[in-house]
Amino acid sequence: MIKRGSLMFAMALVIALLSACSDDGGTGKVPTVAGLKDRMEQAADLSGMKQQDADKLQKLYGITADEIEDFVLYTSTSNVKADELAIIKVKDASKTASVMERIQQRIKAQTVKFKDYRPKEYYLIEKHVLLSKGPLVFFAVSENAGRMDEAFNAAWK
Repeated sequence: MIKRGSLMFAMALVIALLSACSDDGGTGKVPTVAGLKDRMEQAADLSGMKQQDADKLQKLYGITADEIEDFVLYTSTSNVKADELAIIKVKDASKTASVMERIQQRIKAQTVKFKDYRPKEYYLIEKHVLLSKGPLVFFAVSENAGRMDEAFNAAWK
C-alpha cells in the first residue's frame, strides 16, 4: 500500500514538473500560425505590408522550408520602410534559438541600412519584438509591434 502511494506521488510529481516546464503557458495548446495571423490582423493595420513566400523567408533570414512546419511573413511594400512581421513554427522546438539568431542577423543588417538614412525606421528596428514560445518564433518591426506582441502572448491564454 505504501509503495503504491509512493509511486502515485512520484508520478504526480513528474507530471507537475513536466507541465511547469512547458512553454505553452500551461494550456497544453500551441496556437496555429493561421490563428496568430488573424490575431495580428485584428491588432494592427497590415495594409502597408505584403505577405511573402518561402523564397523571401530564405532570402531575408536564411531559413529554409525544410526547417519549418508553417510560417507567415509580411514585409513592407516599400523598401524605405522597415516594417516586418514573421511568425515561424519550427519543426523541432530545439531549433528556435537558431532561427532567432538568424533573425538577429537581419535586424543588424536593417539597423545598418536605416541608421543614418531613415531615423524613424531605425527607431522602429531598435524597438522590435523578437521572442519564442514552444515551437513558435515571433518577430515584429512596426509602430504597432507592442499590440502585435500583446496579441501573440494572448493567444497562449
